[in-house]
Amino acid sequence: MNNSRYPSRLLESAVNEFARLPGIGRKTALRLALFVLKQEVDDVTRFTSAIRELREEIQHCKVCYNISDSEICEICASPKRDRSLVCVVESIRDVMAIENTQQYTGIYHVLGGVISPMDGIGPDDLTIEPLVEKVKSGEVKEVIFALSTTMEGDTTNFFIYRKLAPHSIEMTTIARGVSIGDELEYADEVTLGRSLINRMPFEKTL
Repeated sequence: MNNSRYPSRLLESAVNEFARLPGIGRKTALRLALFVLKQEVDDVTRFTSAIRELREEIQHCKVCYNISDSEICEICASPKRDRSLVCVVESIRDVMAIENTQQYTGIYHVLGGVISPMDGIGPDDLTIEPLVEKVKSGEVKEVIFALSTTMEGDTTNFFIYRKLAPHSIEMTTIARGVSIGDELEYADEVTLGRSLINRMPFEKTL
């Protein structure tokens, strides 16, 4: 006997899975599950296939750690990109935000987070060492810090700055046109674009 408040255990199972998504409560999860029930079987199959392929087949670029459909992402593979200019960002969403400005022609380095002792995230949990190795190769002339202006972001910037200080490269940071604590993905394209163009030497922020 089904003691659940749902008329079907299959429906309940679907609601439980939708409710695991960020920002989705059980009421919204129920609406989504009922919406799926109303769709054609082919549409639902296409949707589930896209989710499965995303999880199983997507890769991380071995150069910048952005997500990619191949070993090297389109940005790193493009001959139009300036490989001597590296923009350090926290996440894939930041790459997308900066790309939308159409003001940046270099490549990226995705850290995969920021140093946050409270959350148990240390330097070894991020892709900092590959960035150092990239700089050691001699191809990089400038590193742009484009992390969010939070305590964790500033701590990460300073840690990387200290690691790269022995090398003869220019280190800059985007201008503080992005409000304190704002995430790059929420900054409007014009403001973020200007922040990139008007970047300043990192030393001046210390």
